[in-house]
Amino acid sequence: MTQTLGGRTARTLAGLLIVALAGSATVQAASSSAARLLEKGTAYEHGEGVDRNPALAVSYYCKAARLGSVEAMFALGWMYANGRGVARDDAAAGALFSVAAKQGHAQAKRMLRYTGPGNGRLPSCRQLAVTRPSGPTGALLADLPPARRKVADLVAWLAPDYGVNPQFALAIAAVESNFNPAARSPKNAVGVMQLIPETATRFNVGNAHDARQNVAGGLAYLRWLLAYFEGDVRLVVAAYNAGEGAVERYGGVPPYPETRAYVARIATWFPRRTHPYDRRVVESSPIVRRSGAR
Repeated sequence: MTQTLGGRTARTLAGLLIVALAGSATVQAASSSAARLLEKGTAYEHGEGVDRNPALAVSYYCKAARLGSVEAMFALGWMYANGRGVARDDAAAGALFSVAAKQGHAQAKRMLRYTGPGNGRLPSCRQLAVTRPSGPTGALLADLPPARRKVADLVAWLAPDYGVNPQFALAIAAVESNFNPAARSPKNAVGVMQLIPETATRFNVGNAHDARQNVAGGLAYLRWLLAYFEGDVRLVVAAYNAGEGAVERYGGVPPYPETRAYVARIATWFPRRTHPYDRRVVESSPIVRRSGAR
């Protein structure tokens, strides 16, 4: 889960931080992206406008740090120092504080008195994002061939960008296509997330046959559904299978055998009943505003 600070890997946190501080039009764009990621991390850490989710906060902070945010570097160190969203690791925290302190971050300098300078090794964002889950979802991934394991890694890597728990995203992708980018259904749903043409268009997917675009489109739809059904996992899963219109018509999970089996199958891999959501994405459905229909 770590990369050496002094190594030649161009994508270490420290390497990208130094590049990002060099100054250029590209760096300015990176700085803007880093600021947005830092804002999202802060929101998920403290529950500002969204439900608290320390694991998502860690992911956002890590990505912002890679784009040059010294404040995100400090925030990520704080998460490691306090075991929020990740296992407590004073060595990782110290390494993060050391880099931030060298860039003039006063609080990071103070925190080094408690953690020490660490061991010179920083956590890898990508490896954080795709750490194999334990439990049911880990079992789901255990026997994947290498090509499909790469697709699963892509799903887990992108999921936090859309406010989606990686294990939830992995469960959906597994049941939809078993991580097969070439999958096609009789209803003309295609790709990893089995997007129908209407959904692909709705979420700006230019090429549904491209694995990355397909996954991004499916995650965007899940983010929308999570907000629309206020984090009710069963309603979100039912809507992903049958459409939100069907869920609203029946005031809950539709009585279709396929949809009910689909909901049950997802629940074996992701048994939680609720999921954090971003209220800013869309106004919630009338059925959850009226009665919290389940």
